[in-house]
This record gives sequence, C-alpha cells and structure tokens, in this order.
Amino acid sequence: MEKYILSLDQGTTSSRAIVFDQAGRSIAMAQKEFTQIFPQAGWVEHDPNEIWSTQAGVAAEATVKAGLNGTNIAAIGITNQRETTIVWNRHTSQPVYNAIVWQDRRTAEYCNHLRETHREDLIRQKTGLVIDAYFSATKIKWILDNVSGAREQAEAGDLVFGTVDTWLVWNLTRGGVHITDVSNASRTLLFNIHTLDWDEALLELFTIPRSMMPTVKESSEVYGETKTTIFASKVPIAGIAGDQQAALFGQMCLSPGMVKNTYGTGCFMLMNIGEKSLMPSDNVLTTVAWKVNGKVNYAFEGSTFIAGAVVQWLRDGLGIIRSSAEIESLAAQVPNTNGVYFVPAFTGLGAPYWNPYATGMMIGLTRGTTAAHIARAALEAIAYQTLEVLKAMEAAAGTPIKELRVDGGATANNLLMQFQADVLGTKVVRPTITETTAQGAAYLAGLAVGYWKDTTEIERFWKADRVFAPAMDPQDVATGFHGWQRAVNAVLSWTKS
Repeated sequence: MEKYILSLDQGTTSSRAIVFDQAGRSIAMAQKEFTQIFPQAGWVEHDPNEIWSTQAGVAAEATVKAGLNGTNIAAIGITNQRETTIVWNRHTSQPVYNAIVWQDRRTAEYCNHLRETHREDLIRQKTGLVIDAYFSATKIKWILDNVSGAREQAEAGDLVFGTVDTWLVWNLTRGGVHITDVSNASRTLLFNIHTLDWDEALLELFTIPRSMMPTVKESSEVYGETKTTIFASKVPIAGIAGDQQAALFGQMCLSPGMVKNTYGTGCFMLMNIGEKSLMPSDNVLTTVAWKVNGKVNYAFEGSTFIAGAVVQWLRDGLGIIRSSAEIESLAAQVPNTNGVYFVPAFTGLGAPYWNPYATGMMIGLTRGTTAAHIARAALEAIAYQTLEVLKAMEAAAGTPIKELRVDGGATANNLLMQFQADVLGTKVVRPTITETTAQGAAYLAGLAVGYWKDTTEIERFWKADRVFAPAMDPQDVATGFHGWQRAVNAVLSWTKS
C-alpha cells in the first residue's frame, strides 16, 4: 500500500493541510481561514479552539481529497505560526485566554522596562533574540498577570503553555503529549540556544513556573501517535518546525550561507549559519533552525512583520481589490508609484529597526494618485523591507548573498519578484513548489520514520521554476530606496512625537 506524509501548516490567517507523496509533490490540499481578533489597537488574538477545529477540519478534508485514510499516512509533520502564545488547563484542555498572536504589541511597555533595567545583554546572549513584544515570554507573563486566577493555577501546576505546535500535538494526542521542538522553543525568550534547555534565570526573570513548559524535542523524531477520530488508525506525529525554519529546510538551504525569504503574512529571511550559534549585530536575530539526528543547525533571521498582510488590508480595509491575486494586475497599470511610498508598520517595525510603536504611513499622495499607485507602493514596500533585512544580514554574516530562494503565497506575483530582484541586485529564485513551509515539515516527519532515507534523497526534489535577474538601472534603484528611507524616517519621527 502506497504511503504519504500529511503536513499540517497552521498559519497566522489560515490552517492548511497538504498531502505529499514520495517524490515530495503535493497531491491534495485543504485550507480554511479563521477569525482575526483585534480587541484594541496593537492587540491581535486568535481563538485556540478555532485554531484546532480548522486545523482538524482541513486535515480530514485533505486526507479525503487524496482518497486516503489513516493507514495510508506514514507520518504527520507540523509547522506553525511561531511565538503565538496559548495557556491552557492541563486537566480540562481549555484555554484560560485567547491565543496572543506574534504580531501583538500589548507588552511593548514591559519590554521597554526590561531594556531600561539593562536586561538586553543577558537575554541576547542566552537566546540570540532582542527584547521585543514579538516573542512568547512577555505574552505568557501578561496572561498570568492579567487573567483572574491564572497565576495561582500556574503555580499550583494546573496550567501549561505552548506555542501553536504544542497546542496541536496536545489536541492530536488528547492531552497525552506536551512537547515542542527546538526551533519553536528558540522563539520564546525563555530557551537557552547554547544549552538547548529552558533557562532558569529567564523563567525567574519573567516569573513563569517551569512546570508550564513543554518538553523540548528534536525537529525530526516520533513524538507520539494520534488519538483523535480524524484518522481511522493511529498515525505517528514525527516532525515539527516553526514555519520559517520549516521553509528553510523545505528550500533545501542545508549548507551555511544559503538564504531563503518567505512572503507570508510577514516576510522572514533566514540564513543557515551551520552548527555554531554565532551572535550577530543587534539588527538580526540568531535562532535554532532545526535539530536532526542529534545535530543542531542555527540561522540568522530578519523579520518583517507586515508583507502579505498589507495586500489583505487593501482588500478588506480599503476595498480597492476584491481578491489578493488582483493586486498584480492593478499595480501593473502604472509604471511606477508616482512618488508614493507606503510604510505598512501596522504592528510596529521589525528588523532592522525593532520599533514596536511605529504605525503605518502613506506619503507622497497627490490628486493624481490612483488605486494603482497605492497597490504598486504596497508591493514595493514588501521588496524594500526585504532589502533592508538582507543588508543587515549581509553585514552580520560579513559576506554578500549570491541568491535568494523565495517561497510563500506572494511569490506568485511576478511583478513583485522582478522588483525584488531589481532592488536587491541579486537573483531571486522561485522553486517549482512554493509550499516549502509545509514541505519542510513533511520532510522532517518523513526522515524520522524512514519514509525518506536522508537529506541527499530529498535534495533532488528541489527544482527552480523561475529565476528573476536584476534588470533595473542601479541609479533608479538607489533613488527609489532613498525615497523609501525618507518615508521610514518620517514614520520613526512620528513615533517620537
């Protein structure tokens, strides 16, 4: 009987499930969007039970679409939105509060306090991260401090914490397994990336009981078996990686110096830096890429918080497009933005600025500005933000980047990909399969159960679909980027006033 790998890709705006065959090809996919909750400015939440129900629903749907049942599935791999924080009761499996999403900025003031009390170096040296509301630790602390009875329950050992991968495994095993993998653990501000364990000093700093924390596992090993009614038989859960690390693996960036950028809700650029946890400049993070067969790989990372989300905003907020796919044809109606710049700092600015108070700004508007100019400025903003991250990463690595492998939904936009190559001045390579996040999780799961023998076997599956080479006049690139930097400085100036 032919076997397949089921990949669960739990993202920020939707839950997806993809079935992969032995050649690494997607044979069935299901996707469902879920509710985005904005209780007040800068706050972003999800309903954890809706995360689970949509993920369970698409897992069943994709399996049925592929004509499979549980016995055909060799293993399940999981990849997930990272840093998003869920706290639930270990006895009832009920969350004590909504999931606080990675984009949420409610703990920005507390992060300022940590910086003012000189905790930056301690946290940086242990975790490879900067102090920012982006990461999980301050979100856990907020829940314990603000939800009635939560701290008392946590100290009594009744509450557990998990990132989304942990929550999915908990539900798939009906509370039987409370784990995470090293890549997700490294995004919490609580995990020492050198000792590969939860750090006692950091748990104490954030006043989080160790009893809440999941056991940390490798990214490719059998964690347990499903106990749900989704599948007709028990299926091993055998691979986990945070979405960006999974994409790095799926893009086969297995050697130091290889770089990928994922264009999703945000943009996330990762560079494989090998088996040593190098500490870069303040602008770029060091994170655990994965741990497979006892070996850890690390990565430099630069995060842009708003990328594809700006297209969603043009659709849902402004209503100038009816579907996200329409933005390319709308933007192509004009040869340039006619001096319009759009800095989509809806949830602060990530790398290289790390400013949680920044808000979005559109500048350079005239009576001649049209919806097409705004659409083009939105796409260019994605590319300019990526350029700034790449420059910071090149500085941290001390070497220029030869090519950028790209994935994620927005890579289907040829206008954006060409402009990206133009501003970077380097080739941008889009693979035949752009679902590399789900594919990476599938590979990790398949390797754990012997579905694939080793990475040499799966490296053969990666193929380029299209290479975008720089074509724009360098002087025009420099002029455009100078205008972008002026626009960002205007946002930063507004933030200070």
